[in-house]
Amino acid sequence: MILRMSRFLEMTPQAAGYPAAAARSRPVWSTSSIDGAAETSPMEMSALGAHVDRCNGSRGRMFPLRCAADALFGFLAPRFVTTLVVVALVFGVGSLIV
Repeated sequence: MILRMSRFLEMTPQAAGYPAAAARSRPVWSTSSIDGAAETSPMEMSALGAHVDRCNGSRGRMFPLRCAADALFGFLAPRFVTTLVVVALVFGVGSLIV
């Protein structure tokens, strides 16, 4: 199956049929594709299954712990300054009360 990508056809505005006064060197696109839905072959599915098996085997026993640490870091990292400000406010108010 061969698919052609979009190509930019370099044409002058006059050659494309536009009036010369209204044209501002607009691109003219020519696209083509094969009719029908894309389907996966059994060989592609087999290769994908083998790849997923290899990836799952290379993760190791600590993979769930690494995933949890990444999720926690992903949640806290963008809020680091806000977290420091909130902690400072809590200690500041706490020191005024006590």
